[in-house]
Amino acid sequence: MKKKFLSLGLASILLACNTPKEDNSLNKNPLLSKNFETPYEVPAFSDLTPSAIEEAMLEGIKEQKSEILDIVKQTDAPTWKNNLLAIENSGKIYSRASRIFNNLNSAHTNGELKAIAQRISSKAAAHTDFIYMNADLYQRVAKVWEHREKENLNAQQLKVLENTYKRFVRSGANLNKNQQQKLAKINADIAELTTNFGQNILEDSNAFSLRVENEQDLIGIPEAVIEATAEKSPDKENTAWVFGLQNSIVMPVLAYAENRSLREKIYKAYKNRGNNNNEFNNSKIAIQLANLCLQKANLLGYDSYADYALENTMAKDRESVNTFLEKLWRPSLKVAQREIDQIASMMKEEGIEGEVEPWDYKYYLEKIKEEQFQIDNQELAEYFSLEQVQNGIFRVTEKLYGLQFEELTDVPVYQEDVTAWKVSEANGTHVGILYMDLHQRSSKRGGAWMTSFRPQSKKDGKRYGPIISINCNFSEKVENHPTLLSLDEVTTFFHEFGHALHGLLSDVEYQSLAGTNVPRDFVELPSQIMENWATDPEVLKMYAFHYETGELIPDNLIQKLEDLGTFGQGFATTEYLASALLDMKFHSITDKLNTDTASFEVETLTNLGMPEAITARHSSTHFSHIFAGGYSAGYYSYIWSGVLDSDAFNQFKQTDLFNQEKANSFRKNVLETGGTQEPMELYKKFRGSEPSIEPLLKKRGLDDDSYGSNLKG
Repeated sequence: MKKKFLSLGLASILLACNTPKEDNSLNKNPLLSKNFETPYEVPAFSDLTPSAIEEAMLEGIKEQKSEILDIVKQTDAPTWKNNLLAIENSGKIYSRASRIFNNLNSAHTNGELKAIAQRISSKAAAHTDFIYMNADLYQRVAKVWEHREKENLNAQQLKVLENTYKRFVRSGANLNKNQQQKLAKINADIAELTTNFGQNILEDSNAFSLRVENEQDLIGIPEAVIEATAEKSPDKENTAWVFGLQNSIVMPVLAYAENRSLREKIYKAYKNRGNNNNEFNNSKIAIQLANLCLQKANLLGYDSYADYALENTMAKDRESVNTFLEKLWRPSLKVAQREIDQIASMMKEEGIEGEVEPWDYKYYLEKIKEEQFQIDNQELAEYFSLEQVQNGIFRVTEKLYGLQFEELTDVPVYQEDVTAWKVSEANGTHVGILYMDLHQRSSKRGGAWMTSFRPQSKKDGKRYGPIISINCNFSEKVENHPTLLSLDEVTTFFHEFGHALHGLLSDVEYQSLAGTNVPRDFVELPSQIMENWATDPEVLKMYAFHYETGELIPDNLIQKLEDLGTFGQGFATTEYLASALLDMKFHSITDKLNTDTASFEVETLTNLGMPEAITARHSSTHFSHIFAGGYSAGYYSYIWSGVLDSDAFNQFKQTDLFNQEKANSFRKNVLETGGTQEPMELYKKFRGSEPSIEPLLKKRGLDDDSYGSNLKG
């Protein structure tokens, strides 16, 4: 039986009631001690009240300020050790506390954490500005950079120096006092608005519910979704069904509900998150953020925020990104139009007049798929129980990298559904700790992501294992029934696990270079390459067992999945590219926007020739990637990394799916190296050459000899 630890909210209530006042003092705060007295030094979640976390962040800010001032006050000439290493090692308390806070606020928030987020966001931004706008500190860093050849630095030390120097410059260290004050105000405003944007999406999503009382309206919807939405009455009879806006509810409704009106209502509510003329409206915030980003870029000497954001990426500049996206846009649009024509023909046969609407697309794609390939996604999901998919991921990582996974029942978790795992090498050497938080709940933001409670590092030759977490929003647990995943959810699980491997297998000296601390358009390579193993026939036979009978997925169903291949990629690629191009449009502005979000979005998509039957994957008012998630001018990176992962996986397919030479090379040159070298150089060390775009085009059914050769970076 898994040992249960108090979740953050419950712990807060009980501690407030039962703990003497003096136990709330700073010296009792576990976040202010050197290490947690827990197995593997994982966070002591049961002791971490919101107030303790806030105290630790504020105290950590004070401590790091003192450490920075001590560096500046030195009379000795600046060196790597007394300056760069000192900066790298500063702020331990603040870093640990803020990681825990940010992770909990995303995965299991409550009223107290939301209030803290409002209070702390501008203070955190101001603290960053205090460090990276400090003229005296910058001068010391600049001197070390200028005389770096004399320091005899190794490659990682030189990379830390380069990154730190560039961060000072990009943070405004060269600006005059008046300009720095303006930039500090912009940074504080961005931090506050970003927090508000993310919270508004969660609040607006939770505020919506659609009550369905006629059982006939549920025809076609998977039984698991019907059961999950059933309203429980005191007499235990289901008299109605209540639909929310979680992905695990919305997507099956759009794909299977025969009731077109129900699909329309769900679709519009989902697309209008953050745009409902209520207190959670993000329309003005999106425009404000785009304009603030422009102001920031201009102050720092860039024409647009995209120019600023892309400077240290593989792409380097917005022209390269736009050319790349447009290269994919044309063939995607062509394939999408063929899909629309096919859907329109089927609708006409059913007597439905009028145009194909966005709430028709997924539904009829599923019908066409069943008709052409005889694949029933609900039947397919019966082979993808969460437990079996998890076992499959473990098997793949074991065969590739020799990793072993052991569930821990003696470590704290922040919510009862969260599991913790010890990750070891084949010889038993400790690698790290992995938390898996896989189910949806109202306290968790939407989507899926990987994060860390502690990045990997080394000190005096000893490796300190990372503490990594992955988060998904699979359907809530239902008593006596396993969670069944759609094919998309299976690939999502593999995707996030790829990110987890990037964090877990990191083997560098310094935290700032560890794991996923790489350019945005390289960070998706480890995650997206893992998706390729998810549906490979050899791998499916390792984990796809029927949840009731235990029967292995039959060969004819595997063959159907292979035949399915590029089906629906016109829609999938077009809706994604539309969002990527919308992101670039928002962040390529060179003049202040004086329009509303809806008009800007409509104009952008119209100019692209976006079909009315398809909308951008993310509407502006809930586009959290770019307005609350750090992907501003970076959403393109998923498909940029798609070129890398398709080309990289092709190396395995041409030899052996678990080719140890290739796996060891990928681990050594990508997963272990973090941000220690330039991404393209790392990729070429693995691949032997720059990546080709052809494998991606072929994989998505968009291949055409006229569309490109190599991805330069």
